[in-house]
Amino acid sequence: MDAFEELKKTNNWIIFSQSSTNIFLHGFSASSHLILLLVLSIFWACKRRVMPALESSTPILKNTHYSSALISCIGLSICDLLLSLLNYLSWCKHGWSNLRFVAQLDFTFRTITWFVIFAYLNTQFSHSREYRFPILLRIWCIFYFLMSCSCLVVHVGLYWKHSSLSFLLWVSDAISIIGSLLFCYAGLFGKGREDEDFHLLEPLLKISPGRINGDNGHGSNVSGESLTPYATANFLSSFTFAWMGPLLALGYNKTLDLEDVPQVANCDCANVVFARFSSKLESDCSGNNVQASTFRLVKALIFSTWKEILWTALLSTVCTLASYVGPYFIPTFIKYLSSPHQPKYKGYALVFIFFLSKLIRCLSERHLFFQLRKMAIRVRVSLFSIIYKKGLKLSSQSKQGHASGENANLMSVDVERTSIFSWYLHDIWIVPIQIVLALLILYMRLGLASLAAFVATLILMLANLPLGKLQEKFQGELMHSKDRRMKVTSEALRNMRILKLQGWEMKFLTKIIELRNFETSWLKKLLYTSAINAFVYSSTPMFVSMITFGFCMLMRIPLESGNILSALATFDILQMPIYNLPDTISMIVQTKVSLDRIALFLCLDDLHPNIVQKLPRDGSDIAVKIIKGNFSWDFHSPNYTLKDVNFEVYHGMRVAICGSVGSGKSSLLSCILGEIPKISGSIKLNGKMAYVAQSPWIQSGKIVDNILFGKQMNKERYEMILEACSLKKDLELYAFGDQTIIGERGINLSGGQKQRIQIARALYHDADIYLLDDPFSAVDAHTGTHLYKVMRDGRITQIGKYKEIIGLRTDFMELVGAHKKALTDLNSLEYGVEEDENILCSEKSNQNDEKREPQNYKSENMVGEGQLVQEEKREKDGVSLSIYWKYVTAAYKGVFVPCILLTQLFVKLLQIGSSYWIVLVTPVSHDVQPYVKGSTLIFVYVVLIIGSSLCVLIRSMLIVIAGYKTATLFFNKMHLCIFRAPQSFFDATPSGRILNRVSIDQSAIDTIIPHQIQELIISIIAFLGTIAVMSHVAWKMLIVFIPMILTCIWYQHYYISAARELSRMFGVCQAPIIQHFTESCSGSTTIRCFDQEERFMDTNLKLVDGYSRPKFHFSGAMEWLCIRMDMLASITYAISLIFLILVSEGVLSPGVLGLTITYGLGFSMHGVLWDLNQLETKFISVERILQYAYIPSESPLLVEENKPSPEWPLQGKIDIVNLQVRYAPHLPLVLRGLTCTFPEKMKIGIVGRTGSGKSTFVQALFRVLEPIAGQIWIDDINISKIGLHDLRSRLSIIPQDPTLFEGTLRSNIDPLEEYTNEQIWEALDSVQLGDEVRKKEGKLDSAVTENGENWSMGQRQLICLGRVLLKRSKVLVLDEATASVDTATDYLIQQTLKEHFSNCTVITIAHRITSILDVDKVLLLDNGLVLEYDSPAKLLEIKSSSFAKLVEEYTQRCKM
Repeated sequence: MDAFEELKKTNNWIIFSQSSTNIFLHGFSASSHLILLLVLSIFWACKRRVMPALESSTPILKNTHYSSALISCIGLSICDLLLSLLNYLSWCKHGWSNLRFVAQLDFTFRTITWFVIFAYLNTQFSHSREYRFPILLRIWCIFYFLMSCSCLVVHVGLYWKHSSLSFLLWVSDAISIIGSLLFCYAGLFGKGREDEDFHLLEPLLKISPGRINGDNGHGSNVSGESLTPYATANFLSSFTFAWMGPLLALGYNKTLDLEDVPQVANCDCANVVFARFSSKLESDCSGNNVQASTFRLVKALIFSTWKEILWTALLSTVCTLASYVGPYFIPTFIKYLSSPHQPKYKGYALVFIFFLSKLIRCLSERHLFFQLRKMAIRVRVSLFSIIYKKGLKLSSQSKQGHASGENANLMSVDVERTSIFSWYLHDIWIVPIQIVLALLILYMRLGLASLAAFVATLILMLANLPLGKLQEKFQGELMHSKDRRMKVTSEALRNMRILKLQGWEMKFLTKIIELRNFETSWLKKLLYTSAINAFVYSSTPMFVSMITFGFCMLMRIPLESGNILSALATFDILQMPIYNLPDTISMIVQTKVSLDRIALFLCLDDLHPNIVQKLPRDGSDIAVKIIKGNFSWDFHSPNYTLKDVNFEVYHGMRVAICGSVGSGKSSLLSCILGEIPKISGSIKLNGKMAYVAQSPWIQSGKIVDNILFGKQMNKERYEMILEACSLKKDLELYAFGDQTIIGERGINLSGGQKQRIQIARALYHDADIYLLDDPFSAVDAHTGTHLYKVMRDGRITQIGKYKEIIGLRTDFMELVGAHKKALTDLNSLEYGVEEDENILCSEKSNQNDEKREPQNYKSENMVGEGQLVQEEKREKDGVSLSIYWKYVTAAYKGVFVPCILLTQLFVKLLQIGSSYWIVLVTPVSHDVQPYVKGSTLIFVYVVLIIGSSLCVLIRSMLIVIAGYKTATLFFNKMHLCIFRAPQSFFDATPSGRILNRVSIDQSAIDTIIPHQIQELIISIIAFLGTIAVMSHVAWKMLIVFIPMILTCIWYQHYYISAARELSRMFGVCQAPIIQHFTESCSGSTTIRCFDQEERFMDTNLKLVDGYSRPKFHFSGAMEWLCIRMDMLASITYAISLIFLILVSEGVLSPGVLGLTITYGLGFSMHGVLWDLNQLETKFISVERILQYAYIPSESPLLVEENKPSPEWPLQGKIDIVNLQVRYAPHLPLVLRGLTCTFPEKMKIGIVGRTGSGKSTFVQALFRVLEPIAGQIWIDDINISKIGLHDLRSRLSIIPQDPTLFEGTLRSNIDPLEEYTNEQIWEALDSVQLGDEVRKKEGKLDSAVTENGENWSMGQRQLICLGRVLLKRSKVLVLDEATASVDTATDYLIQQTLKEHFSNCTVITIAHRITSILDVDKVLLLDNGLVLEYDSPAKLLEIKSSSFAKLVEEYTQRCKM
């Protein structure tokens, strides 16, 4: 009787529990529908009141799934109405109950709500311009679907326990799920079908004229190019990523090129994304001149991607919930397997639940990852664009404080790290939820032992926190040290020609290696910390299980195999949140550091827009007017750069600004341009400006694009300007004419050609005001109507016409005296002295001719070849096995590889062994006696766990040691090959390509590739272990595994061809973004002067689109592969569970069968293939580095058997014997048997017309070019037999472009640290810089900024002269060394050379006739042969000599 009463109570409780659950579900549903009904009604009413006019005036758009949405709404409303009627009839028949009452409310609210939604959507789609579901309804459709699925799961659970539920509940669940799926399909995946005029609604991107003529747009979203199928994909295609099919098929059949990759959708293109982001940022920063802080930057990023954030949050929630379904139902399945005579349908129902949960988890995870990658692309686009836009607006002072290397790091490193944070975005809140869910399941299975699991989890998290802080610290120091290395590397690459000519390349390489060694000290610490993190991560489930099961033994909590397996599966899931939380915290800090750096850059001072007042063209004669102007580069400095400037310039006037080195000539032009901060006064301009910079700025691209510079082609004007700038003859030398592609910084042009292209650019723009900063390297001194301004110490000291100033015989006479004397010498040699006004003449036409005398080897190098700068080499097909072999055998000959494999194998064997042990020795239920003592069970389990953990630690350490050693070897080898490469390599290779390898690719080898190898090894062995466990239960499972594996391999083979090329593409497409940014920053003054900011911004957006295209489709390709593999894995898992049901009773322990279920939860081959593909993708970095680790080198630096004496050369005698030189084997000879002798201590001038071989001879003398025949002897030593360093370090050269390196004055004048302070001061005094340097606070340690920008051009040339004075070489080469200084400074340099190099052989490459008047001999070259060789006087005596004709041509131009 007591037993019967107990059973009755139990049944009453079950019925009460079932009723309460259903009441709760109906109540929750009714409340949700009621809330939506109220919110939607308010939303609809407000919207109709605010936007009636706008909606009626715009084209009507239709959602492609318009009918599906309406059908689902009206269908749900009708079905809920029928259910309401049926429930009411049941109520009338069987009487009132709480459940029926709440159900009636639920069905009623459902009916009304879905009808209101139907009416709202019908109104919106029929009468409104909108074509997408409101965000409210999109959120609701997802929420409703999840709620319907949850109700079904709960009802299945109730049915499983009690086997009796109302028919209405099942019908309601079925209708709700089907209807919600249809509604989700319409709401989430519907695209707008637009009228023909819909494009008028889209944001218009202004097209600048530059698109017509210049910008090689990479990825511009223009009509005519294919749009990604994703933009128009239907639900099934979007769901399965089938829209990637055409591109993957194309990639399978051919090697993909960028042209094959479709454009991203309009909503993802750079101009739309950036417009959205910048509007959010500007709206937040508008008013009160608020600057962009890190907080505002984050806020703008969040508000510009908030829809994606909500969508990924939902997917993350679904994925998390689905992942816990399996562990929750494991005990139920094991009880089913262990209970005889259970109906088969229950087993199949459980199989369906496991299958569905695994499938939902996989699908939601795939779409989550894809959406996160999409969000990361948008973040990249936003930050790339905002940084570029800021770079165009930076003031000169701001640019001096931020080196180009640092700015490039913002684009390459900080933007990338910020975009990667999107992967961690939801971990902030989802990780705590995962932990809570795990602990709830553990509490249900193990009771109070879940507290022990919670404590163990906290311990591991706390242990991870100090590791995370250490990792954060090491990461910050690593980035800082990398910045320093990249700055020096960037500077060395920009100036590699100078380094080679001076013999300094190995000194700079040593400096870079030292910086790398400092960097690797932090890298090593970071890697070891990461290894310990990996150990903690891998040991997490084992440690938590050990603590939890030990606590169960201690508290005598019975352990059943079902509960144990459920706990083990939960521990595996718990592994990720335990690891992720500290990692997320660390990533938050790292991202904050990057955002701080970006925000700091965005907060730099812009060029003030109101420095110059631009007047309307009102007929005024005044072009430029400065009143009481005081200007200073340093706004806070008491010493002004320009003081008390007052002058007016009228339209049509030609004004020359004269002054000594450092007097402020260039600064005066800068203040007219508005580039220099104004302290007081006013500047007024009337008309368009054109600017020619002193240091030529040439944009990478075609010559024609540099001249047009954004303007449309006017062929007649264009040809006229080419003729005026003497460019036609130069273009004839190029195989592609004006279509020739100019290398980075105009590397394949001479200085003269760069200047003439700049002048042509200015002339083509037909400006009203031309600002020419020493474009001809001499003062335009024509005496007619020119107006001169003479400056001293930043003041205008004299102003007037030439004849007026010349009569005062003051400052101006100092400047023209040297030039006058040189021309007097020339005329006295040939004609006698003329009158002053004929002597001092314009050198403009002369310079146009002499500048045509470039470093001809560069022009000649172009003849007959393709373009000098080719597209970056991209390997085809898969990464070669030899690349993998070189990597794995680089460190210790690969001996660590088998050790790593063996340790990981032991890890897996011990893990499987521990699982088998604990399920075999524990009973299926508490009714069965344990097989071993609790202490024995725990002892053996702990031993196995500790053994596995130690193997994990050993594996992690071996990976770190081998990876670090390999990274160091690759770095050293690549850098040695780069610095030993011939100059032709640097001429043809933009520095951005090299910088990408030494930064991004090297970082991949430093940290990512070792980690990826470890992940692949873990995945492969884990996959094999899972197959072994599952096959152990039923060998017939192999029949399923084998086709599944073969299918996955085929999928991978089909996918990899396209994915590999897409990966290579976005590696190649990133370099142009950084290069364009660096180039634009250096030429921002020119860009701003010509009002080309918009066009350059447009080019940047197109380059960013070109990067986004392969990145986006690579993400789609990965998910296309993974979703198919996950589906196959889910099907295979379901089949394996069916096998378990069919296994004969008693054949295997239910615990072992349950182990198969547990291991199968994580079964998927996509993990292996994912890691394999990721590894291959990252190994492209190894491939790219090895490309530069086998560059053909120059001749040896040192040849011990032919080492010259320390004093060599003593005399400086040079013998040239039958010298023959060409630039490439397929090109004609440039020097064709040159033979002559330069006696010791003689001054030799080399002249000749364009293409004669002057500069080629200099290249041969320094062995930048090796002769194919003939010899050069210096003091009876054949220079081809000695080492390059021995040769170049004993010769001296003053190049055309004065080059300074960032650092101090001392490090620039004495880079090799060979001289004392006294010797340095003596050299500075000799070049008349001593007094200027003594005024500076740092003296010899005065700062030199990047490229020496804080020193004038003339001062830089004098510092270069000081280097030569310190070196005291017996052979000195001057290659247009005085082109960038004024006449007085030129005269000073010539006098200094005469004084200090009277006992040396001086070879002058003459670009001005006046610079070779006092030489001992003139060598006139023509077509690579000696045409004339004698003293100037003797050659001038022969009127028919070519030299005499050259001089006559020069003097005639001067008299014009």
